[in-house]
Amino acid sequence: MKNKRRFYALQLQRTLFGQWAVVREWGRIGSRVGQRLEQWFDDPAAAHAYMDHLEKTKRMRGYG
Repeated sequence: MKNKRRFYALQLQRTLFGQWAVVREWGRIGSRVGQRLEQWFDDPAAAHAYMDHLEKTKRMRGYG
């Protein structure tokens, strides 16, 4: 199987300014280089909903 040595991490964090950030990190296991993306939300419910959506789609693509 192709590209099985990879990781994907999701975190929900509170920012210093009182917003909520969904932090995504992904890349190849063992590599020093990866990707990171933060998306900020004012509403914690919207952040949770977005994170749940991301988790569902990534699990469908083979991330466990």
